[in-house]
Amino acid sequence: MRSPRHVRTSQHAGTTVSAVPARPSRVPAHQPRVPAQSRQSQAQGLSVALACPEGQWPHDDWPTPDDQYVGSALHVPPPYRTLPETEVDVVVLRCEDPSVSFAALLKSMGSMSAPVIVVSPRRDTETVVEVFRGGAGYLVEGDYCTCMLSSAVVAATVGHTYLSPAACAALRDAARSMPGEEEARERLRSLLSPRERQIMELLSTGLGAQEIGLRLRLSEKTVRNNLSNIYAKLDARGGTEAVLRWLGATTPGVRV
Repeated sequence: MRSPRHVRTSQHAGTTVSAVPARPSRVPAHQPRVPAQSRQSQAQGLSVALACPEGQWPHDDWPTPDDQYVGSALHVPPPYRTLPETEVDVVVLRCEDPSVSFAALLKSMGSMSAPVIVVSPRRDTETVVEVFRGGAGYLVEGDYCTCMLSSAVVAATVGHTYLSPAACAALRDAARSMPGEEEARERLRSLLSPRERQIMELLSTGLGAQEIGLRLRLSEKTVRNNLSNIYAKLDARGGTEAVLRWLGATTPGVRV
């Protein structure tokens, strides 16, 4: 077990950036695989920026002192001007209206490349699709536990876009509401083998290759080979685009 987390407070142009505790109340059963470029960061624990107004972060007990993945978290209140000065692995935005706050956060981040996870009570399809298309994970309040939040943070560092069940359902609803697209979606899905369809169903819930392999009793290498074939068939550049097309939230050009 590591020593208790440190707490840091610094002043930047009148805005206080203060450290808060970091990690979920329990460790997920299966953690996403972390690539070599992230291992050095993981050795000290991942760092997270909690972007939200003072007093509005809902998980005072997250993360816990014995977290083996997240080492520290900084609270960064709006308007997030100090965020580019921080060195964090993931940004978690807690907001009431992502259609406004997500855009403001991205603007404040500038060239900062840390992945983003949005936590919000909004679950309407338009909001969820907008955030997901922006490349961020999405957790609907009341629809996730802190262990899912931890999984989402770790997944974000390896390029996976994590969705809570309600957010995933919102994407599916958006797909169903697109007129005349059902037949096109079925044609797209028919390009995949039964095994590839299983993998896409799991990928669309935010699971990574290692977790998918554990669920389907496949090696991680086999899953990654299948994903490469899936991306080619769906004419997708990566997992986020593939999931959007799988759920019917975009209209792809199909490459067989």
